[in-house]
Amino acid sequence: MSASARSSSPTMVLVVTSAAAFLSSLDLFIVNIAFPAIRTYFPGSDLDQLSWVLNGYTVVFAAFLALAGRLADRFGHRRLFLLGLGVFTVASALCALAPSVWTLVAARAVQALGAALVMPTSLTLLLAAYPAERRSHAVGAWASIGAVAAALGPPVGGLLVELSWHWVFLVNVPVGVIALLVGIRVLAEPGTARTGVPDVLGAGGLVVGVGALAYALVRAPDDGWVSVPVVSGAVLTVVGLAWVVRRSRRHPVPALELDVLRVPVVATAALTMAAFTTSFAGMLVVNVLFLTGTWGWPELLAGLGMAPGPLVVVVVSRFSARLAARFGSGPVALVGAVAFASGPAWWLLRLGTEQDYWAGMLPGQLLTGLGVGLILPTLSALVGSALPAHQWGSGSSLINTARQVGSVLGVALLVSVIGTHTTGRPEELDALRAGWVLLAASAAVAAVLAAALTVVERRGATLSAGPPAYALEGPRTKGSS
Repeated sequence: MSASARSSSPTMVLVVTSAAAFLSSLDLFIVNIAFPAIRTYFPGSDLDQLSWVLNGYTVVFAAFLALAGRLADRFGHRRLFLLGLGVFTVASALCALAPSVWTLVAARAVQALGAALVMPTSLTLLLAAYPAERRSHAVGAWASIGAVAAALGPPVGGLLVELSWHWVFLVNVPVGVIALLVGIRVLAEPGTARTGVPDVLGAGGLVVGVGALAYALVRAPDDGWVSVPVVSGAVLTVVGLAWVVRRSRRHPVPALELDVLRVPVVATAALTMAAFTTSFAGMLVVNVLFLTGTWGWPELLAGLGMAPGPLVVVVVSRFSARLAARFGSGPVALVGAVAFASGPAWWLLRLGTEQDYWAGMLPGQLLTGLGVGLILPTLSALVGSALPAHQWGSGSSLINTARQVGSVLGVALLVSVIGTHTTGRPEELDALRAGWVLLAASAAVAAVLAAALTVVERRGATLSAGPPAYALEGPRTKGSS
């Protein structure tokens, strides 16, 4: 590690990168609670259109995360981090000023581009700022903050919507400006090798493939599964994803570094993350519809009603790294997936039109919070020890891309299951119950994949020798001691 990479205070680097990761993660989920207010502000909008306020963000985020890691390897992680933070902050203000739903979707796409530049570079800057023996603490803190931010979206959003839905986006501006100013002073460029110009066309294939898949799933309820729009979307999905795989195999600096997928523990963790976030993203949408529609709660009360889950995340995420170090990432993720699946299963059994928060909604919130706190930090922390330094950006991009693809699928599948015109009214409870079935099934798939991750770990199929020690040892690079 070069001396320049540690020329600044590691603690300040942790603060800046964590603040940026917090904003990027928060904005993936904070908008859910504002859906009723946005729908009222823009008359005539339905769940189909509003789903793109979420998926417009997550599609671009997922596609450009891969490219961002490669761009950072080429042009510098510090430079790309600061650029991404600036883009994100400006786009947040544009979201608040949007005059229509589709203008808001466009601003969200720009916002996601900034977030995509921030996420992989923030982890790389953080790893480079700390010596190997202290990286476990730093990565654990960074990953926990991201997990807490994702879970805090609904309650924070509920508080802000009381002022106006515009504040869901405006809140990012002062935090982003402060983080940018401090980052300019304290961040140093890691001493990693430069690569060539990354494959922009390959990244475009990822945008087309993931976006077309979300479009097909969202349109299917109204147009039919064999309609021209849905079939066209399915064809574009296959073509786009095949295109990015083909180019990634041949390009010297691919949009997706397929070599990372040859590390079994990383590949299995990415699949587990995708399945889990499919359930997680869908949960945040369906529960907002239930609380504000079926029970008729205002946004503030709905957000606070969903707060116990994030509180569990805050506590559990502090111990997930230690648990992973002792038992392995697979077993911890398996317990988390089972706990999360138990949440919607509980809601299916106990929730109805009669309001019963304490015995109905609350236990499911605690179970899903336990799952989030165990899974997100555990799987996010794999990169630091499973891959060499020159693949930190690519590896973290892969895990985060899987996370965002899962989120896209979660929202799109949920809209497909419950219908585009559902608002959560009491007579639509059966549709919401179908949504909970989807959540439980997705989390069950994540549990199966986490069990596979356990097997992979126990076979020692990692780049480094010995048993898993993701939370105890930092990444070993060539020439390091």
